[in-house]
Amino acid sequence: MLVVMKHRATADEIDAVVDTIRELGYDARPIPGALRTAVGLIGNDGHVDTARLEGMPGVAQCITVTQPFKQVSREWKEDDTVVELANGTRIGGTEIAIMAGPCAVESEEQILTAARTLRDMGATVLRGGAFKPRTSPYSFQGLGEEGLRLLAKARDETGMAIITEAVDPDGVDLVAEYADIIQIGARNMQNYPLLRRAGRSDTPVMLKRGMSATIDEWLLAAEYLVAEGNHDVILCERGIRSFNTYTRNIFDLSAIPVVRELSHLPVVADPSHATGIRSKVVPMARAAVASGADGLIVEVHPDPPKALSDGAQSLYFEQFAELMEQSRVIARAIGRDLLPALASPTASS
Repeated sequence: MLVVMKHRATADEIDAVVDTIRELGYDARPIPGALRTAVGLIGNDGHVDTARLEGMPGVAQCITVTQPFKQVSREWKEDDTVVELANGTRIGGTEIAIMAGPCAVESEEQILTAARTLRDMGATVLRGGAFKPRTSPYSFQGLGEEGLRLLAKARDETGMAIITEAVDPDGVDLVAEYADIIQIGARNMQNYPLLRRAGRSDTPVMLKRGMSATIDEWLLAAEYLVAEGNHDVILCERGIRSFNTYTRNIFDLSAIPVVRELSHLPVVADPSHATGIRSKVVPMARAAVASGADGLIVEVHPDPPKALSDGAQSLYFEQFAELMEQSRVIARAIGRDLLPALASPTASS
C-alpha cells in the first residue's frame, strides 16, 4: 500500500505517517517524488485498515498496490530507475548502455585485448566471468579471484566498468570489492540466500531471468533485492527454455515491453545466451533495441574458436562493430541513442 502525501506536506507530517505505520506493525519506506512524497507500507500480506492513516494531517490518499511485487512495481514508483556507475554509464535513461566481453576471463592478454578493443568500439561496461557455474562439473569453472584482479586491471587501463557474477552468498563481498555490477545468473535467480546477501550490498545488481521463470517470478526475485535495501537493480532478459532445438533458448522479446510497463527497473537484453549461435546474436540485438531494452550485454572474444566457454555464441570484433552500428541506427529511429564512447584514460590525463 502507498500513502500519498499532499503536495505541501511537511517533514513532520511525513514522519508522523511513518511512525504510525510502524505502530501498526508494518515497515514504512518514504518515496520522495518530484511533486510529492509517498510512504510505502510493506510487510502486509492482506488488507490494511487505512482509516487511521487517511485522517492524518498531510495525507492525500491511500492506494492499494495490486502487484505481488511491490517495491519494483510501477505502481510503487512511477519514474524509471536509472542506475549510474562510477565511469558515467547510466542504465535506464534515454541512452542505451552496451556491455560486452568474453564469457570467462581466461588470461591477462585475453581480457586486456578485449577491453581495449571494445572500449574503442563504444562499449562502456566490460563483462567477464571470474566464477563460472557450468552445467558440467568438468567444464572450465573460471579463474576465481585472479580473474577478478584481471578485470580490475582492465578497468584501470580502459575506464570501463566491470560486471561479473557472484555464485553464492559468501562470494558477494569479494565480487563487490572488484566489480561495478554484481551479476546474478539465470541458474541462481531464485537462490534466495544469494539474493538477500546481494540486496544488502551497496553495489548495483543485474538479475538475469531464470531459464523457466515467469515474469512474476522474475520480478518477485528482484523484490528480494530491493526489500533488503539495494535499489540499484537491473533486470536482464536472456531467453527461456523451450522444446525448440534451433537455438539455445527462446528469446522472449515481448518480456521487455511487458516488464517496462510493470516495473520501473531498467531492462537489459542478452542476445548471446538467448540464441547460443553467433550468427543470430546481431539480428536479435537489433530486435532488443527496437523492443525498448535499456542496454545489451553480449559475448565477444578475441578468438572465439579458442574460447574456454561459450565460443559458439561469442562474436568476433568485426561482428561487434556491426552490432554497434546497426543498434545505433535503430535506437535513433525510436528517439534514443547509444551511450557515447568512453574517453581514453591516457588521453584525458
